[in-house]
This record gives sequence, C-alpha cells and structure tokens, in this order.
Amino acid sequence: MASSLSSVVNQPHLAQRLKLHRPSSLTTLTIFFHKHKHQHQHNASFPHPYTSSPRSRPLNLIMASRTHSPSYTLRRHFIPQATLTASEAQPRLVPDTEVPPTGRIYHETYGCQMNVNDMEIVLSIMKNAGYGEIVSVPESAEIIFINTCAIRDNAEQKVWQRLNYFWFLKRHWKSNVATGRSQSMRPPKVVVLGCMAERLKEKILDSDKMVDVVCGPDAYRDLPRLLEEVDYGQRGINTLLSLEETYADINPVRISKNSVTAFVSVMRGCNNMCSFCIVPFTRGRERSRPVESIVREVAELWKEGVKEVMLLGQNVNSYNDASGIEREVESGSNWKLSEGFSSMAKVKNMGLRFSDLLDRLSSEFPEMRFRFTSPHPKDFPDDLLYLMRERHNICKLIHLPAQTGSSTVLERMRRGYTREAYLDLVQKIRSIIPDVALSSDFICGFCGETEEEHSETLTLIKAVGYDMAFLFAYSMREKTHAHRNYVDDVPEEIKQRRLAELIETFRESTGQCFDSQIGTTQLVLVEGPNKRAPDTELMGKSDKGHRVLFVNMPIPDREDINTKRNPVVGDYVEVHITRSTRASLFGEALAITKLTSFDNNLDKEAAACSM
Repeated sequence: MASSLSSVVNQPHLAQRLKLHRPSSLTTLTIFFHKHKHQHQHNASFPHPYTSSPRSRPLNLIMASRTHSPSYTLRRHFIPQATLTASEAQPRLVPDTEVPPTGRIYHETYGCQMNVNDMEIVLSIMKNAGYGEIVSVPESAEIIFINTCAIRDNAEQKVWQRLNYFWFLKRHWKSNVATGRSQSMRPPKVVVLGCMAERLKEKILDSDKMVDVVCGPDAYRDLPRLLEEVDYGQRGINTLLSLEETYADINPVRISKNSVTAFVSVMRGCNNMCSFCIVPFTRGRERSRPVESIVREVAELWKEGVKEVMLLGQNVNSYNDASGIEREVESGSNWKLSEGFSSMAKVKNMGLRFSDLLDRLSSEFPEMRFRFTSPHPKDFPDDLLYLMRERHNICKLIHLPAQTGSSTVLERMRRGYTREAYLDLVQKIRSIIPDVALSSDFICGFCGETEEEHSETLTLIKAVGYDMAFLFAYSMREKTHAHRNYVDDVPEEIKQRRLAELIETFRESTGQCFDSQIGTTQLVLVEGPNKRAPDTELMGKSDKGHRVLFVNMPIPDREDINTKRNPVVGDYVEVHITRSTRASLFGEALAITKLTSFDNNLDKEAAACSM
C-alpha cells in the first residue's frame, strides 16, 4: 500500500495508464487519463476510469476483460464507471461558508447498471437525512461514497487503487488543505458500498483505517446512523442481507436530470447459484418489487421527460411479485421455464411474472421504450416472447447469457441447460421474433476447460451470430461453489489466448449483424451529439440497441406536416441506414415521429405488401 500511495502523492498529475492489447496482433494502444487537481482530462473516445457517465447514458460496450489487466474494449456498453462528472451532472459548488453541517458528498460507482441505480437510492436516502450537497471531485467532499463491484478481481483492484487515494486525502488532510489540493472542511469520511463491501468487510475495515463505513447492498437505509457513529469514534458496518428489502418506497435521486433514458430496479438478488458466480453471496436471495410501485416510478419518469427505461435485476426475468398473492393470484407449482431448462431454486408462491409487468408497463406508456437486463435463459417462457413480438415499445434485443458452448462445462457451471437446449431456445426466439437482436456473456478458461470444450464455445458464437457480447477470462471468486469444489487449473496465458480467439470469432460474426441493417429504416431515440462531431452530428440508439449516427439537419415532423426542424434530445427519428462498422450504424435522417406512429406505418406497409 505504501508504494501505491507514494505513486499517487508524488505525481502532480494522478495518471492511470491503461494498455489495451489487441490479442490478434502485436499492436498495443496506450492511453493516459490525467487528473490534475480538480480537472479531469480524458480522451473523447474512452471514459476516464474515475469519472462517471450519468446513469441514464448506458454506454454500449462489447468488451472482453482480462483477469489481471484492464478491459479489452471492442464496443461501448455498460461497464465499470464512476457516476458523476462536473460537466454532465453540474452540481452546485458552494463556498466554505455555505458548506452544510452534514457535509458534502462525492460519489463513484463501479460495476453493473444495478450499482448505478443503487447509488441513486443512496443519494435519496442521504438527501432525506439532510445530506443534500453533491460535489464533482473528492477533494471538495466531507463524505466520499465508493460503490463497488466484486464480480471479477480486476474490478476490485480498481477500487483498492481509489481507496489508496481517498486514504491519502483523509490521512494528510491538513497538508492537502494548506497546499490547495483539498477544499474540504474536515477530513473526509470514506464509505464503501455494494458487493465488495459485503464480500470483504473485515479486510476493508482492517486496512489501516482507510475506510470509516462499510455498508452492504441491503443496508443503505442505515447509512445516516452509521455516519453518525463515526462522529463518536466508531467505525460503522452493516452488511446484513435481507429477504425482503427492495427499496420500493424510495424515489431515487436521478444523477442526470436532463437525460431521456433511465434505470428502474424491479427485483434484487439471485437464486441460481451458478458455480462461478459471487452474486448470490453479495446480493442475497431473489425478491421483487410490487408491480404498482414500479408503475408509479415509471410514471414519474415519464413526467420528467424520460423516453426509455431499462428494467434492472440480477435475474430480471425471474421477476415474481407475490405481494398480492392471497387476494389476486393463486399460488402454485406451474412456474414455466424455457423448454429444456431446469433450475435448482424452487418457487414457493407464484405471483405476477415478468411478462405481466412488461404487459402493464408497455400498455400504460405506449410512447416509452422498455429494455431489460440481465436475464437468465431459463426464464423465457413463450408468453414473454409473444408479448415482446406484439408490443412495439418493448425493444427487440434479448440478452441471452450462454457463458460457454460446451455442455460439460455448463454442467460444471451449474447452469441448468445444455448446448442443444440453448440453441433450441435461440431458434424459438428467432421464429417468434424474426428481427430480434441477441447479445450474450462468455467466460473462457473456467475450471478444467479443455481445448475441445473451448472450441465448442467458438462454434456456438459462429452458429448464433450475436450483435453484442461480453467476453471474459475466468476469475475465481471466494465463497462460490467453484472455489469450494474445483481448481482454477487453466494457466493465465492459456486463458488470454482463448480470450483472444473468442474476441476474433465474435468480431467476425457481429460485422454481419451490423451489415444486415444497411438499407433498412430504423427508429432512433436521440440521446445527444456525436462526441466526434458535436456540431454537425447526432447520436442515438435503435430498437435493437445499435448505436446510430446521422447528420443534424432540419427534417419533417410527421406530427406537423408543415414543419421542418432539427431533431433534439428525446426525439424519435426515422433513419435510413446507409453504412455500418462493427461498432456503429450510419444513416440519413428522414423524419421526426412518435413510437406509435412509426409502428402504425410499419403495420400499413406490411398489410400493403401482403395484398
């Protein structure tokens, strides 16, 4: 730790050097992210590792992550990010005389979309407790929140690096203030939240008084009390997991107020107990929010101008609202799984399922798009697939995590299906929703994986043809079934070679998926300017989640035939796709429209073609 701290203190520019290696060649791209005092400078194409994208700008990134090195980036998607930047969140920076007695908050988030949504819940809890001021840099904060991820070792190492720096701000507060490095009114309290807090609570608290409070995902309501304990010389800890906590009654504080997309958590926890996964041990058992609380939150978002909602859950499509089971629905054992799939978890009471939730939301908010992540392949019964086909505002993108293409490895992973069952499900999905886009997760180098088993994963990727994928080298996690029963016996160099082969195979297939969109007209939700050409081009996402770029120019508005205007953030735009890369689509904007209008026109065209 001393060496890490020394490297931070002695550099006027706190620089994080990331090398992005392309496994298929000897080319190495080195990028520097600099932080000088309060100003974050970063390459326009790559986010700063310690600054955040707002929650509502889900980055579309297909990535491959090495166990002991930074992520190999192919395309943008949801990745570990901090959740606040000065330019995007625009907090009110206050003079010292106006600093609230409770202190100002700085926050960073790493990991999944659920962590981003959790931070918004934390900010809501803190705001209600009188902690209302947020700052954009840790040097100006009296309270520092770092929301953590424990899914892979690389994510944890990034957190330890940041904790070293926060420890320096706290331990050397007087000298930092004297030299102008810090502007906080007192040494900051450092608070570790999230999955890493639950997994490594003792280690974190024992780390040379680096951290003041450790709070797990189900204990955020207790944060104000834990912070008060620090004032009395104690260190606060609450990592108890709950069978009931869903934070359904809390209205999250939106980190990005001007965004047209948002996250809504609908369930928490996971019952699947896959042998490689730490999530059941850090997030607990599955529990779902009542449908009514979700509808109310989405209604508030609609009033705020949000046009697209991502429904979140560790196993989102196993959603089961049994809150009204005694008076509304019957309990039973008819919990339908995807054909050929099994589950270790038994459902005691069946309430309203994920298809019921999607049915309610998509019908009550016809001009709002709905996406969801992260699902499990076992929970795609036919009624969910037919609903996705019928509703124009449920996006035709399904994340279908395979993890591996080998049935023997799937058995060791305790996934509950075979290669053949997975391929049958893909065929069924495409037969019901012909124009669907598919994405997936893959792990290479799992315990005992042979070359033959690895090759089966490569052939599965080729056979399915994914639009997006998340590719990782296996990183063993303590407490998991694999940690207790298997040996991490695939050498690191072999994992990296296999990962490179996964990447290359994926790149070959995804290009075909993007090329197939050329000549089509896509409905694009405008999210903002293209960063590479902010004055002339706009960027948005299609129904399938593809990134689409087009020239910003006056075009007809189909709701007002006598009007031509430039599209703005939040508009739905018809875009004719003219070319593609493996990361983006490019096209010509035709007209501004609405979700329902675009869908009605498609129905008319389909009817005309069938005559």
